[in-house]
Amino acid sequence: MTRVDDLFEPVSGEWKRVSPRLATVRRISMLALTAVVVIVAVVLVVLLPGLQWIPAAVGILALAAAIWGWLWAGRNQRSWGYAENADDLLVTRGVMFKRLVAIPYGRMQFVDVEAGPLDRAYGIATVTLHTASPETAADIPGLLAADATALRNRLTELGESRGAGV
Repeated sequence: MTRVDDLFEPVSGEWKRVSPRLATVRRISMLALTAVVVIVAVVLVVLLPGLQWIPAAVGILALAAAIWGWLWAGRNQRSWGYAENADDLLVTRGVMFKRLVAIPYGRMQFVDVEAGPLDRAYGIATVTLHTASPETAADIPGLLAADATALRNRLTELGESRGAGV
C-alpha cells in the first residue's frame, strides 16, 4: 500500500536540502523585529500611566512570538528541498502542510536569483523559477551562493535546450 508521504519523494535521487544558514538569517530578522516591538512596549509602559498593561501585554506577546519563531525557523529550513529529474525540477516544503511543485524545464521562462543584505552576509541566496503559470513558479530559499549560481546555470541550460523562454 502506498503511503501519503511517498507522494513527496523525488522520482530519482535524493532531495538536496537548503543551508542551515537560512534558519539563522530568519532568526536574526525575527529577533530584530521583536527587539523593536519590545523597546516600543517598554517606552509606552513608562509613558502611559494607567494603561501600562496594554504595552506590557504586547511586549509579552512579542516575546512569545519570538520563541515560537525561533523553533519555526529551524523546522521550516529543514522542510525545504529540491531534486533535479530528467524532465523537471521538484521543489518541496512544509512541515504540517507539505507542498510539492514539479516545474518542467521546458515551461520555465526565467530564473531569478536574489539575496538581501543579511542573506549576502551569510552567503545564501534565493533562486526563483518563473513559468507562465504562477501556480508552478517556485522559490528555493537558503541556497549557498555557489549552489545558487550552479543551479541557475543548469536550469538556464536545460530551459534553453528544451525550447523554453529562459
